[in-house]
Amino acid sequence: MFVADRAPSLKTVLLATGVVLTLAMGVRHGFGFWMQPISQANGWTRETYSLAQAMQNLMWGALGPFAGMAADRFGTMRVVLVGAVSYAAGLFWMALVKDPMWFVLGTGLFVGFGLACTAFGAVSGIIGRVAPPEKRSWAFGISGAASSFGQFMLMPIEQQLISAVGWQNAFYILGALVVALMVPMSFYLREPAVTHTHGAQQSIREAASEALGNRSFLLLVAGYFVCGFQLVFIGVHMPAYLKDKGIANPNVAVLALALIGLFNIFGSYYAGKLGGRFPKRYLLSMIYFARAAVIALFLLAPLMPLSVYLFAAAMGVLWLSTVPLTNGIIAGVFGVQHMSMLAGMVFFSHQLGSFLGVWLGGYLYSVQGNYNMVWGIAIALGVMAGLVNLPINERPLARLKAA
Repeated sequence: MFVADRAPSLKTVLLATGVVLTLAMGVRHGFGFWMQPISQANGWTRETYSLAQAMQNLMWGALGPFAGMAADRFGTMRVVLVGAVSYAAGLFWMALVKDPMWFVLGTGLFVGFGLACTAFGAVSGIIGRVAPPEKRSWAFGISGAASSFGQFMLMPIEQQLISAVGWQNAFYILGALVVALMVPMSFYLREPAVTHTHGAQQSIREAASEALGNRSFLLLVAGYFVCGFQLVFIGVHMPAYLKDKGIANPNVAVLALALIGLFNIFGSYYAGKLGGRFPKRYLLSMIYFARAAVIALFLLAPLMPLSVYLFAAAMGVLWLSTVPLTNGIIAGVFGVQHMSMLAGMVFFSHQLGSFLGVWLGGYLYSVQGNYNMVWGIAIALGVMAGLVNLPINERPLARLKAA
C-alpha cells in the first residue's frame, strides 16, 4: 500500500503534486478574507488574527525541514497524508475556537504543520528524484505554476463562500475539500525504497552540515529571506495600504491579489524553463533587482486602480519565480537524496522573512502611521538579494562528480 514497485512517472508526479499545491497554497493565500469577520464575531482586535497568521508562517518554516526529512526518509505519500489531515484540522480549529491564545497556537501548529507537509519543501524531493536533470528546473516551474493557479482560482471562491454560507461554514467546506482531494492524490506519490548505488550514502546530519558549510547554500538562504519578507508584507498589507491611500473599493485589492496569482503562473513556468538554459543564479539576481525596481516605480507613480493592477501583474511575474530556480540549484549542487530536507531548510529562512515582513509592517504602521519605511526596506532588501545571488556556484559538489 505504501511502497511502489517502481517510481511514478514525471507526468503523474506533476499532476498529483499540482493538485496538492493548488489546494495548499490557494487556501492559504485567501486567509486575509477571514480577518474582519472572525475579529468581529469574537470581539478581537485585528492583532489576534494577524498574530495567528504570523505564527502559522513561522511554524510552517520551522517544521519544514523536519517534514522534508520525513519525505526523504519515509516517502512523500505518507507526509502528504499526514499534512492533509493536519491542514483540515487547522481549518476546523479556526472555525470553532473562540479563545485568542488557543486560536493563535492551534492555527500556528495545525495549519503550519499542514503546509510544511503539503507545500513546496515536502514535494520537491520526489519531483527532483523523478525528473531527469535536464528537466528538473522546468518541473519545479510547473509545480510553482500550480501553486499560483491555486491562488488565482481559490481566492475568489473563498470570498464567495464566506458571503454565501458564512465564514465558519466556509472553513468546514475547505477542510473537507482538502481531505477529499489531497488524500487520493497522495497515493499517486508512492515511491520505491530509495537506494543510492554510487558512493557512500549521506546521513541527515552529514547532508545538513555539508549544506550549512557551503557558501552558495548560505547565499540562497539569505536571498530567500528577502523573498519571504517582500511577498508576505505585500500580500497581507496591500489592502490596508490601498484603503489608506484613498482606494476604498475592496474589489481593487481582491483583483490585484488575483492578478498576482494569474501572472505568477507564467512567471513560475518560464523561470523554470529558462533555468534549464541559463545560469540560475543570474536569473535569481534579475528577479530580485526587478522586484526592487517595480516596487520603487509603484511608489513613485500616481496611485490609481490601473497602477495597482499593473503593479500586481508585474509582481505576479516575479512572485514565486524564485522557487524553481532555488530548488534547481539545490538539486544540482547537492543531489536529490536529501532534496526535501534541504529545500525545507532554505524555506525556513523564507518564513523568517515572512514573519518579519508581516509583523514589521504592522508595527511600523502603528508607530509611524504609514508604510513608507517598510516599502523602503523592501526595496533595499531586493537590491541586497540581487547582489548576494550573483556569486553562487552552481557546479555539483566533488562527491557527486566522483559518483
